[in-house]
Amino acid sequence: MDPQISFNQVVSRGCGIDVHQKVVVATIGGEGLKKATREFGTFTRSLTELKDWLLENGVTHVAMESTGIYWKPVYHVLEPTSLKVWIVNARHIKYVPGHKTDKQDSAWICKLLLAGLLKPSYIPAKEQRELRDLTRFRTKMIQHVASEKNRIVRILEDCNIKLSSVLSTTQGVVATKLIDKLCEVGTITMSDIEEVYHKRLEASKEDLYEACQGLIDKHHIYLLGLIRQDIASTEAVIKNLNARIKEVLSGYDNVLEHLKAIPGLSTKTVEDLVAEIGLDMSVFPTEKHLASWAGMCPGNNESAGKKKSGRTTHGNKQVKAVITEAAWAATRTKNTFYSARYHRVAARRGKKRALIAVGHSILKSVYHVINGMEGYKELGADYVTQRVEKRRKLYLKKELEKLGYAVQLTPPVPQAG
Repeated sequence: MDPQISFNQVVSRGCGIDVHQKVVVATIGGEGLKKATREFGTFTRSLTELKDWLLENGVTHVAMESTGIYWKPVYHVLEPTSLKVWIVNARHIKYVPGHKTDKQDSAWICKLLLAGLLKPSYIPAKEQRELRDLTRFRTKMIQHVASEKNRIVRILEDCNIKLSSVLSTTQGVVATKLIDKLCEVGTITMSDIEEVYHKRLEASKEDLYEACQGLIDKHHIYLLGLIRQDIASTEAVIKNLNARIKEVLSGYDNVLEHLKAIPGLSTKTVEDLVAEIGLDMSVFPTEKHLASWAGMCPGNNESAGKKKSGRTTHGNKQVKAVITEAAWAATRTKNTFYSARYHRVAARRGKKRALIAVGHSILKSVYHVINGMEGYKELGADYVTQRVEKRRKLYLKKELEKLGYAVQLTPPVPQAG
């Protein structure tokens, strides 16, 4: 049974859909419409029947949970029609505990929709969704390459090749040439070391030679060859994806250049951000809404006048990962507002909270750059210090005036030497 709760109807005719892998359950209701529930398969023909059934009954709004990827085929079928399709966060439509079936779930979603108690999630246009597919796939490929590079280090350690102990990276020119030599011959001589050695290396020739004297055999050589072939093919895929993404974003070079002026944002980071948040900021009323949607701002949890946990809210995982990476890069810049903000907050609240604070500031800058289509203006490392000093001067002036003194502020005279 549905819980006996009365709502004021806001949507005239609506439909709630409970989505699963093999079946969807739809419940319709509203003004002059008898409540009805039907099940449909998830093949295209069955989803087309669902669309026709909704249109025949004059349904105007459709709401469904964002269940995995199973909501996407339903959305693709209903999107071209006059129906307003809402994808709703599952946390917002939980049913009453102890009363849960597919039919009751769809009826509950329909009731909340008619009462205007649901909030649609941000679903970008088709072009942006396709760009998201490209950038997210590229991220997976980059992560795969990093995983395979770590596998090479493990294999080298297994055969007691200690390149990672004497070199900063096993993916540099020197390490790559030495690994090639190991795969071809199986041993490294001092003459091989002298061919690839350069003075910028911290390790000596003797240390590098000793690090290459391991117990490598045909099994290790075979594995290293396979992994390096996999890395080469994956890097070719990444190169192809980079070209495709650049082609898709070719018409927006101006705003991309403005975004890359923000400290911490590289070309890849900017492309990933544009794919996730888009270039139409009208969907986010303010920069605070964007930060909340991305999960980059403190949460609110207050009861009886007491503020409890301030953990960040759930948001777009991809945006959060990209902005966090950009925040780390921004903290390593010199004489910038973000670097100074990170060190100032980290001293009081810790590095993790400081990183989220910097990411929050970067995301707000991204919002204003896209919304205003203008360049980023660097505030400088001493921006906050100057504001604090200004407020402190005004505060001390007011305190002296309260004591009856007439105060006139004059800048200090610089002392010689």
